[in-house]
This record gives sequence, structure tokens and C-alpha cells, in this order.
Amino acid sequence: MKPFEIVETPINVQKYMDYVLHPSAGAVVVFTGNVREWTHGVKTLYLSYEAYIPMAEKKMAEIGAEMEERWPGVRVAIAHRIGELQISDIAVVIAVSSPHRKAAYEANEYAIDRIKEVVPIWKKEIWEDGEEWIGAQKKYPEKGVEQK
Repeated sequence: MKPFEIVETPINVQKYMDYVLHPSAGAVVVFTGNVREWTHGVKTLYLSYEAYIPMAEKKMAEIGAEMEERWPGVRVAIAHRIGELQISDIAVVIAVSSPHRKAAYEANEYAIDRIKEVVPIWKKEIWEDGEEWIGAQKKYPEKGVEQK
């Protein structure tokens, strides 16, 4: 198994949890980013992700190295799915283990923030009435209040 990978099939979360679990791990924190139906009042039908795979996997590995330096003893696995994803599908999984829970939580949050900053993955949102590539500069159309 590759601990840092781009995949085109549904993500098996257990595989990444198993990878990071080891006898010194007192905590395992797993984050999944899922496709949501509503964002700022806009109904999403599905998402489409693309990536420059060699660079994306390299950047995810660099993030893992950053985490191991900042939180000694952590073990990390990250996978991001590309292609067409439906509502509730898992787009990304980040599994982090550490001897203590605080480091695992902190490192996991750091990972998703860094993925959004440096990993070349692009998301296209397909709505009922349009579509758009989403980047950090994205501003959603004003269509009302976010639905829960």
C-alpha cells in the first residue's frame, strides 16, 4: 500500500487506519472529507476531481514528512480520490496515529489545511443550474442560507 496516494475508486478507510496503527500508537485520528449536497444554499449534484497525480502524491508525502517533524512519533496515510464523486462519497481520508491524542488531532487538522494549500487537486462542482471549477478564490453565488 502507498501511504500517500491518489485513487480513482472508492476509498477504503480501514486500509489507511490499519497502515498507521502500530504498538506505540495510543491514538488514531481519521478524517474523511465527504461530498456534501448543500454549500452556502447551492445544491450540489456531484463533484468532479482532477489531479496532477505524480506531483499530488509527492506533495502529500512532503506533508507527511512535515507532520512527522512537527509531531514526532506520528504515522500518516493520506488518500484523495479523483473522478466523479456522488453526494456522501469520500473525497479524502487522512489517518494519523501518535502516542497521544492531542498530537494526532493537531497533525490531522494540519494535513487537510496543507492539502488545500499545496497539493495540485482541482474540484469542479456541478449544481442543478450550472457548474464551476472551485479554487481558493471561490465565492459562492448568493442563493440564500445554507441548508442543513
